[in-house]
Amino acid sequence: MPTVEQMVTDLWDREQIRQCLHRYARGVDRFDRDLIRSAFHDDALDEHGKFVGTRDEFVDWALNMHETAQQSHQHCLLNHWCDLDGDTAHTETYFMFTAMNRAGKPLTIGGGRYIDRLEKRDGIWRIAARVTLRDWSDLDHIPDATDLSAMTSTAASLSAEERAFMNAGRGPARGPDDPSYDRPLTVDPARRAAYRALIGADDISRKD
Repeated sequence: MPTVEQMVTDLWDREQIRQCLHRYARGVDRFDRDLIRSAFHDDALDEHGKFVGTRDEFVDWALNMHETAQQSHQHCLLNHWCDLDGDTAHTETYFMFTAMNRAGKPLTIGGGRYIDRLEKRDGIWRIAARVTLRDWSDLDHIPDATDLSAMTSTAASLSAEERAFMNAGRGPARGPDDPSYDRPLTVDPARRAAYRALIGADDISRKD
């Protein structure tokens, strides 16, 4: 039976992890660079569909993409599961993304999961690795389940090369092959290298 002190510490860590994830969502919706950065360790990698990169590269990419494609948007965090082990935590957080678009159909809505490995360093919890999975979208047709590019919010503008890149990555699975079961969760450096080759290393934050 854990002591009261251990239970309080456990609850405090879990709340700090939850607050870290909420800082991310609020930061992206408010275009607050510092708030987004505060959710990630400086050596974190994020595999985010058609993007794979570092914390600061992600901030540039995400804000450029949302500014170009949408008038407004919301990242709503839903179910949250946390496997806490000392100063490391693996989490699965469901999200629903909604956006008012600048072109095409007015409203985009979709959902997926943030799969994260978080680490507590110097007493602060931040994301060390993230894989973003898309599970559903408001499409007007039944998508090919093997096409990982089908449910991204900017699918209509993807090039053939971008689709191929996305489909070479990891997608959701109904079973233990799902990335949420990885221990530890990592982002394959080869995916990072492939992304840099796709867009050109000198153009890491292009608006795509």
